[in-house]
Amino acid sequence: MAETRLDTDTVIDIQDLYKSFGDLHVLRGVNLKISRGENVVVLGRSGTGKSVLIKIIAGLLRQDKGVCNVLGNEVSTLNENELRDLRLKIGFSFQNSALYDSMTVRENLEFPLVRNVANLSRAEINEQVEYVLDAVGLLQTINQVPSELSGGQRKRIGIARTLILKPEIMLYDEPTAGLDPITCLEINELINEVKEKYHTTSIIITHDLTCARTTGDRIAMLLDGIFLKQGTFEEVFDTNEERIKSFYDYNFIQ
Repeated sequence: MAETRLDTDTVIDIQDLYKSFGDLHVLRGVNLKISRGENVVVLGRSGTGKSVLIKIIAGLLRQDKGVCNVLGNEVSTLNENELRDLRLKIGFSFQNSALYDSMTVRENLEFPLVRNVANLSRAEINEQVEYVLDAVGLLQTINQVPSELSGGQRKRIGIARTLILKPEIMLYDEPTAGLDPITCLEINELINEVKEKYHTTSIIITHDLTCARTTGDRIAMLLDGIFLKQGTFEEVFDTNEERIKSFYDYNFIQ
């Protein structure tokens, strides 16, 4: 596998990253370094390239130019087998939870486990499924199907299905989108609990300032294809930069 020597505390190292789709220039020289155990929120309006960035990190898209180094691997140089091995270390929590409607919660969680981990006994499978369900507070839903669950419950089950492979990195794509305010707070708390319990390094893609303030050790403000400012929530929004101020005002955060 093609590897680059990195500081052992650096999990993701992005340098001068560009990505365009035809004449649409989405990422225009993005730089971001993330340390082990850090929750970094990538904040920005819809359509600013937040989801494109994490798809490049997961190897679902390839950059036009620049470096995307994840766990010591330049992602764009990996072959299919190497990419599969890397993805097993990356948990991707999709905006729509991506659950299989025809499967029970148990079967949804068993699917990635059985597919990727060989020679597990039925008892071991049951134990791991029940463990992650308990971790997200939804053990009682184990025999239900997704259509019987609320949006917040489906989101939690989606996170549980990701956690069952014990990833080193979690990528959350708009984790609070479409949820009511109370459920949003519960998801934010869960993201923090996942970090503490599973010792994950996370990127949280959102335009929700409450989510950003609650979950982010560091905020990276993505505007016009670059990270305009990085720092704590207070550092990012203590600014006279009109584009950042207008984003804050739009969200009506007090």
